[in-house]
Amino acid sequence: MTPRLNALQQAPELYKKLSDYSIAAKKGHLDAKLLALIEIRASQMNGCAFCLDMHVKQAKLHGEGELRLHHVAIWRESPLFSAREHAAFAWTEVLTQLPAHGVPDAVYEEVRAEFSEQEIVELTHNVMGINAWNRLSIAFRNVPGAADKAFGLDKVQFS
Repeated sequence: MTPRLNALQQAPELYKKLSDYSIAAKKGHLDAKLLALIEIRASQMNGCAFCLDMHVKQAKLHGEGELRLHHVAIWRESPLFSAREHAAFAWTEVLTQLPAHGVPDAVYEEVRAEFSEQEIVELTHNVMGINAWNRLSIAFRNVPGAADKAFGLDKVQFS
């Protein structure tokens, strides 16, 4: 894959604002491992190779197990995730691919049963953030692994 252009170089102010937004969204009450899982799921759905590669490595750094990482794509059938993680995946999916008639009540009730109102808002902002990064990376063909050293991901080992 050949990158098209460098968005950071072409619009550094906008890139920094998106980065600041993402950092601020992660400073809430949600666990870093949970946030990595939803970033992986959104990136899978959007087909963003760069972000999927990055967030799998970040999840590994946060202590996520390899089998659970493989099971993100099959989270509905997997016994490896908690009810809270299931609700987060459902919320991530519905916000990543919004249905024509909006978010179904059943999905909202599922997330509401597992998260406080503040956590739902924080989760929503994190889903919004990863979807923005996915679109930026897909549009300009960011190469998976190209930023590993800059993000400290070059030390991640998989068995």
